Amino acid sequence: MQQNHFALILAGGVGSRFWPKSTSRFPKQFHDILGTGLSLLQMTYNRVKCFVPEDNILISTSEQYVSLVKEQLPNLPHKNILTEPARRNTAPAIAYGMFKIFKRNSAASVVVCPSDHLITKEELFCEHSKKILLHCENNDCLVTMGITPHAPHTGYGYIQHIEGGEGELTKVKTFTEKPDENMARQFLESGDFLWNAGIFYWSVSTFLQALESHIPDLNDSMKEHLDDFDEANEESVVRSFYPRLENESIDYALMEKARNVFVFPADIGWSDLGAWGSLYEQITPDDNRNVCIGKNVLMYDSTNNLVHIDGDKTAVIEGLEGFIVVDTPNALLVCRKQSEQRVRDFVKDVKIKQGERFV
Repeated sequence: MQQNHFALILAGGVGSRFWPKSTSRFPKQFHDILGTGLSLLQMTYNRVKCFVPEDNILISTSEQYVSLVKEQLPNLPHKNILTEPARRNTAPAIAYGMFKIFKRNSAASVVVCPSDHLITKEELFCEHSKKILLHCENNDCLVTMGITPHAPHTGYGYIQHIEGGEGELTKVKTFTEKPDENMARQFLESGDFLWNAGIFYWSVSTFLQALESHIPDLNDSMKEHLDDFDEANEESVVRSFYPRLENESIDYALMEKARNVFVFPADIGWSDLGAWGSLYEQITPDDNRNVCIGKNVLMYDSTNNLVHIDGDKTAVIEGLEGFIVVDTPNALLVCRKQSEQRVRDFVKDVKIKQGERFV
């Protein structure tokens, strides 16, 4: 296994569209959402350790989730947990990770991936990732993985790509964030667009050059505080400056501006599991098109529903069509599947009207 290959797993998000299962105290990446016996974080870790040495896998997470990371990944060295003292989106989190990796191995090539996505074709993902990392070792490129779309999905970002790459890589022309349904249909019909999986590959030196060129303020802050840090006081150093950083996504701040951005088109059975409807798509429904996760769920005259019931509770549901029903010890969600994107708004209202203990 390549000792120059590293992975940075981003595990600091809240996953509010998976409320009430996902909460600010216990977000979705730490849940066994699919009923496999493993959390999404554990599945992601197992996936990347097939092509990255375990000592080279780093987890970026919020301060409040460090104990959850240690509990679920007990063999992970503490030095491999990067603690974010404030949520500042993906650009600062990734930049911090790259500075840390560069100090350990300046010749590193890195895959950056979210902790809460699903990939069903894991062997194929592993093969692709090995190939891309080897390419990044010898080429000045920033690579993102693009997913072959099979529907006009409005919850995903899109990548327009053109000829002009090397091998299986193609040149990125544009990024578009979550288009409306009409535009998504045009994208699908054109054949020029891929879903943006948010999985990135590059050599650490190429990334740091791009960071200096396109996000100079972030680069300067990182260099000022992390160039000569001592691991013994690293967390206090990061806590001193990190909350002052701009809230920026890596897509907007860097990938949309750089010229050396390429995409690797792939069909790896990917879903970002961004909302309850995406979970429905991943589980085989019963004869009435219901997906039920729970030990004791009884459905009567009901079709096309997603039901998620915690523990041993018995649930009897009659006469529902096209609904999401999620029951947890603290909260109950019942909403139409077509309204799943409103869950984030529901969470805001619950926080204001009912209190933070429910979210």
